[in-house]
Amino acid sequence: MNKVVVFILALAAMATGIFVFQTMNTKAQPEFALYYQEPREIKPFSLVDQHGSAFTNQQLDGKWSWVFFGYTSCPDVCPTTLQELNFNYEELKAVAANTQVLLVSVDPQRDSVEKLSQYISYFNDEFKALTAGHEKLFPFARNLGLMYAINDQQTDENYLVDHSASIVLINPQGKIAAIFKPVQEVGQLPIVSGEQLVSDFSKIVNLES
Repeated sequence: MNKVVVFILALAAMATGIFVFQTMNTKAQPEFALYYQEPREIKPFSLVDQHGSAFTNQQLDGKWSWVFFGYTSCPDVCPTTLQELNFNYEELKAVAANTQVLLVSVDPQRDSVEKLSQYISYFNDEFKALTAGHEKLFPFARNLGLMYAINDQQTDENYLVDHSASIVLINPQGKIAAIFKPVQEVGQLPIVSGEQLVSDFSKIVNLES
C-alpha cells in the first residue's frame, strides 16, 4: 500500500474520530420550546401569593419555575392547563426536585387571595397562585413575553379575559429559560402538552448543568 493511500486512510479515520467525539459530546436541544441560549432577565416585580405573602424575584431564586397566566373564572384553557401540569408534576420534579408551578391571575378584580387559595389547591397543594393590580401585572406579563386583555365593554360580572396559553420556564437564576407555546388546532383547546414539557425540561436542565 503506497504512502498516499495510507495518508488518505489516516485522514479519514481522524475525521471519523472527531465526528464521533463531537456527536457524543453534543447535548440534545429542546424540540418543542422556544429556548433562549442566553436566558432573558426578569425585571424587579412584586406580587402576592394565595396566602397573602409577598412574592418577588427572590422567590424565583434556586428554583425552576413554570409560570402560567390565567384566572379562576376561565372556562376551559386555565383548568385544563393546570390539570395537565398536575398530571405531569411528579415527572417534572423527577427531572429537577426544585420545581414550582405558578399561576398568575390576570383578573385581580374577581380573584381575591381567598378565592385563589381555594382554586389552586383543587389542582395541587404545592402549586402557587399569584396576584396584583394591573399596574404591576401588565409590565410583568410583557417582560415574560406574555399578554392578556380585558374587554372594556364588558359591564357584568361574567366577563372573559383574553390571555396567552403559553407557559414560561424560569431557571434557578431567576431568568427566562424557555417558552412553551401550545399547538393551535381547529376545534381543539390550545394546551401545552405535558409530555413535551417533561421531554424538553430534561434537555434544558442538562444544557444548563
